[in-house]
Amino acid sequence: MKHILFVCTGNTCRSSMAEALFRDMIKEREEFNEIRVESAGIFATDNRPASKQAIKALEEESIDLTNHRSQQLTADQILKADLILTMTDNHKEAILRMAPDAKGKTFTLKEFAYNEIKDIHDPFGQSIEGYRSSKAEIKKALEKVIEKIKNL
Repeated sequence: MKHILFVCTGNTCRSSMAEALFRDMIKEREEFNEIRVESAGIFATDNRPASKQAIKALEEESIDLTNHRSQQLTADQILKADLILTMTDNHKEAILRMAPDAKGKTFTLKEFAYNEIKDIHDPFGQSIEGYRSSKAEIKKALEKVIEKIKNL
């Protein structure tokens, strides 16, 4: 497992938080030194910052998201990724329409973590509480993802 891609809609909330949280969770773990992590959005506008609430929610974890810039998902990213983790089943289906060959490496975050087809709550446009809730949901799933990847 060398390249993990997190995907949501606009790449300013959920996938950007997932990328930053995952990086933070593996930074001290030697077995993950070779892993490349990135995020993108199905309908992202390139070069937008993370939402203010996402930045604030991750500041509470001592993670700096201020340098994040959104990027639209590309076919090349799908091709190069070893594991694609989406925030919703709709994101997964959109990727599989773009690249049917990505079926064996594309999962929702909760599907890969827990074997459940459930979405990560979209906090877009909500208060900081919505972002905190999504952050907690993502972080909990990422703990399982790390254990699964470690054992691959």
